[in-house]
Amino acid sequence: MNPTKSPNRALLTALVALAAPHAGAGQADHRLDIYWTDVEGGGATLIVTPAGESILIDSGNPGDRDAGRIHHTASEIAGLTKIDFYITTHFHNDHYGGAAELSTLIPIGQVYDRGVPELDPDHRPNADGLWLKAIAPYRAFAAEGRNFVTPGLVLPLRQAAGSPRLLMHCVASGGALIDAPAGAPPNPLSGGNVHHDLAPTDNDLSSAWILEFGPFRFWDGGDITWNMEGRLVTPVNRVGQVDVYQTDHHGLDWSNNPVFIHSIAPTVSVMNNGPVKGTAASTIAGLASSPGIQAMYQVHKNLRPGEAQNNTADEFIANFAGDPNHKDANIIELSVDPSGTSYTVSIPSKGYSRTFQTRLGKP
Repeated sequence: MNPTKSPNRALLTALVALAAPHAGAGQADHRLDIYWTDVEGGGATLIVTPAGESILIDSGNPGDRDAGRIHHTASEIAGLTKIDFYITTHFHNDHYGGAAELSTLIPIGQVYDRGVPELDPDHRPNADGLWLKAIAPYRAFAAEGRNFVTPGLVLPLRQAAGSPRLLMHCVASGGALIDAPAGAPPNPLSGGNVHHDLAPTDNDLSSAWILEFGPFRFWDGGDITWNMEGRLVTPVNRVGQVDVYQTDHHGLDWSNNPVFIHSIAPTVSVMNNGPVKGTAASTIAGLASSPGIQAMYQVHKNLRPGEAQNNTADEFIANFAGDPNHKDANIIELSVDPSGTSYTVSIPSKGYSRTFQTRLGKP
């Protein structure tokens, strides 16, 4: 019998196809893909472009747990052999801590940050020595190059032939913001912006990014804080509207100014929270009341006692375990159609997916 016609061979071929890396990873189908890895309330957002390049925004906590989870997402799900661009939004260890360990698992190309502070960035008493010890692995990990981030910086991404324009640019970093668009009208929501007296931390200096693929727009602001958010959209909106909002600062109430949320008016939010971190009542309220919101996703269910109401619906949540060392570590995926006019959010562990229309324009 010809082995190419064997039923066993056909079955094997089908099984291999099912086990193959995610078909939407970059060049395979000209889609733009975004993956949220469960790093227990840290930051780790992986983007794969239609040209097959990868961007990782933040790297979770120190140690091998988060680096291992990110590496699994990158290599086994997205089919990557390299992280082309790595961004550290700010210098809290739940955002930069996994980078050194990750660099031993997968090569890292260009690193983007605002420059490593010489002393403890939160100005805690007697913390400088601890800071220098904690940041040392980050300073030393292997990468092809290091780059300084300022507002207006644009990542040098390849454009895929026949695809809509792809653009990723920084809108805030180090406490500075991009300029307001020329002729931008006053934001009618400005009167509702309330200043909060918050202790200064490195969160205030977080970089914030807009990713555009044709009409599709995505926001990742790291842990940028309430007052900085207010400055970005008042008295004029420097950001515009987005389709997908990665909830700032894990959903904490030091961020997620409702005037900011309502001004950028997302259709979908994704919260990179933990079982007892993030999901503040004010954030849930600000999202739920935002005009145009259709779905609010969470990496984890909020399991703080007495706060069951501070959650989205269970169907939109990827992880329910309270143990930060749980092995499930389920991801959330988002895949943008090659035209940029629709996108699908999936939680593979529960067989969930839902498609949304990009509402900001045409490619």
